[in-house]
Amino acid sequence: MALEIAKHGRKGTRLLADSILAGLNPEQRRAVEKTEGPVLIVAGAGSGKTRVLTSRIAYLIGVCGIPSESILAVTFTNKAAGEMRTRVEKTLGQKSKTLWLGTFHSVCVRLLRREIAHLGMSRGFVIYDDADSLSVVKEALRRHSLDPKVVDPRRTRWRIDQWKNAGKLPARVAEGLSDIDDEQTSEIYATYQRILADANALDFGDLLLLTVELFRRFPEVLAHYQRRWQYVLVDEYQDTNRVQYELVNLLAQRHRNICVVGDPDQSIYGWRGADIRNIMDFEKDYSDASVIKLERNYRSTQAILSGAAAVVKNNHDRLDKTMFTEREGGDKIRFFAAQDERDEAQWVVRQILASNHRDHNPYGDHAILYRTNAQSRNFEEELLKYNIPYVVVGGVRFYDRAEVKDALSYLRLVVNPKDDQALRRIINRPTRGIGKTTVDRAAELASREGTSLLEAFGSMLEGGAAGRTAKSVKIFLSMMTALREEVAGQSIDHALACVLERSGYLSALAADGTPEAETRVDNLKELVTSAEDFHADNLSLPELVEGELERSEFELYLDQIALISDLDDYDVQRDHVSLMTAHSAKGLEFPRVFMVGMEEGVFPHASASRDDDGLEEERRLCYVGMTRAMEHLTLSAAHERRRWGESSYQMPSRFLQEIPREIVEMEGEFGEPPRLRAVPSTSRSRNRGGNLDHSYSQEPAGDDLDPQIRKGMRVRHAVFGVGTILNSRGQGLNTKIDIRFDKAGMKTVMVKYANLEPA
Repeated sequence: MALEIAKHGRKGTRLLADSILAGLNPEQRRAVEKTEGPVLIVAGAGSGKTRVLTSRIAYLIGVCGIPSESILAVTFTNKAAGEMRTRVEKTLGQKSKTLWLGTFHSVCVRLLRREIAHLGMSRGFVIYDDADSLSVVKEALRRHSLDPKVVDPRRTRWRIDQWKNAGKLPARVAEGLSDIDDEQTSEIYATYQRILADANALDFGDLLLLTVELFRRFPEVLAHYQRRWQYVLVDEYQDTNRVQYELVNLLAQRHRNICVVGDPDQSIYGWRGADIRNIMDFEKDYSDASVIKLERNYRSTQAILSGAAAVVKNNHDRLDKTMFTEREGGDKIRFFAAQDERDEAQWVVRQILASNHRDHNPYGDHAILYRTNAQSRNFEEELLKYNIPYVVVGGVRFYDRAEVKDALSYLRLVVNPKDDQALRRIINRPTRGIGKTTVDRAAELASREGTSLLEAFGSMLEGGAAGRTAKSVKIFLSMMTALREEVAGQSIDHALACVLERSGYLSALAADGTPEAETRVDNLKELVTSAEDFHADNLSLPELVEGELERSEFELYLDQIALISDLDDYDVQRDHVSLMTAHSAKGLEFPRVFMVGMEEGVFPHASASRDDDGLEEERRLCYVGMTRAMEHLTLSAAHERRRWGESSYQMPSRFLQEIPREIVEMEGEFGEPPRLRAVPSTSRSRNRGGNLDHSYSQEPAGDDLDPQIRKGMRVRHAVFGVGTILNSRGQGLNTKIDIRFDKAGMKTVMVKYANLEPA
């Protein structure tokens, strides 16, 4: 179509405009045509925002005549970026080839490959994944003589991630710290960054943070990209963190043609640094902004929309909107009250079986959503019992499998000899007799001499090291030198095949001969196939279209793999039931959705609902889960649930109570569980008449309400563990208790939600 339009000049432009705008509703059309100045598009769930974004890009290029290289479009998953690029290219053809469209991380990788020399680093850097960065944290702890059993490496890495998400390098973090733990962690952070620099490596947080740092320190570099990108579009703006916010606004300063799309009601990533204030304050940042609301839903029935809206409207931190659909009919939301978690799983699986056998709905139409991954076990067991195919989203990714990571680590070391984490992983895979003691000695030498681990091994041999281990090290170093020479200039697929052959990795698996080893060989064959596909597609990469090879094929391939997310690997399959957390379901849709475990302490999660901000995010997460459903939504809860090896009686989630009763079909009542008695709900100011109103005391029936709460009493909480009561205030079920937990620190809990037991 693009070629046909190009033949007809102005008439062709009008035809293209009509084609792009065809089928858009008035609000969507306005969002496409409002091309100049700051624009906030508040796009509710299922409102067609992807179509609006791609139509807007096509309109800018094809109708307004903006060169595609003058547009930067950023989204949050490679899958979404690929879908958008395909749609734009289908409309415009070659005109869109130089468009910069990708995730924040992929855009920053591409930019840093060009510009990172300004920061004194090499453009050949490697990207460390979560496992690599955790290993670096452990090495940093070792250098500070800190025991990882005392200083938790995962928590330390999380704190470093939080600082990076906030746009803070170690020097800035160190300013004004008063907390002793933070002072120690900031020192570890500085060491962590030095280890990364020595390995010529960046972690995910660095990709964003160093791009912003580049722009801050080198105004001429920022000015270049400000001149280049006259139009900046950002998808899922409600999920941006502080450093992403700074990056976007720095680029938009010159032309102010910034368009952000998002929905505060779907902001669910506060735990990884997302800041809902970014979208809430957009009109403060840009006082002349146009605000366009997309409120027409094309996905769900009205009952589903009304139920989800009734939940999320109890939040205060939101932009008001009224979602509606023109779809007629549809079932009520179903609610099932199970006796326990096994009963819940059995009932859900029976519903899926009936839907498939009786109503002929494919298994792929069904999704089971839960709050935490640990909840999947009972559902998996029931699905296996009936031989129902399923896929767990968020399980071990293909590229996280041990043999795949081993093969890629060989390739990483070929590309970057300073990659210490890759070397640590593969120096004794397959087994060569090079043990941990030898590696630690080399690491000590590398630290003293300021060299890479690979160079330290060479120094050990030059220093006269002898014996069987020294011979093994010499053979390994010779093999890596030969590999670098052999794969130079080869395509990525041939290089991978060569690495697997020359390293002895494939022959070791063949000698093993076990079914597990055969599976690993199959996975490695699939890896080589992925490299073949990548090489075949290489000529269509944006870097080559622009006439400049910014990265070698090896670097491009490794970058792509490093930036793949769980959802990029996921495809809805017609013959598989999908199991996933509500977080993982963001951006997906299914005809039939089961949201399970709708109980206090489960959903909302106990650890997230202890303050107003956490509870509001849990409510938004519930809204996201509910709006994944297209035709049928079922909510379930259990009277009793085994947690931490013990049974506890559960209360229905407060979110259930916020759904109007008239749009809910009950499958059994969440009535009085054994040994518990219902008590009237007198303090729920938001609880409207006619809703699912259930509140239960945690007391044995017949006992007085007073649980003898007293200062100094030792109690056990299902999430926080054992602690000591310091203070209490309020009466009855609404009593609030301040508890100092042995491991979790100070917490304030409410009696009616806490499920406390004497310790």
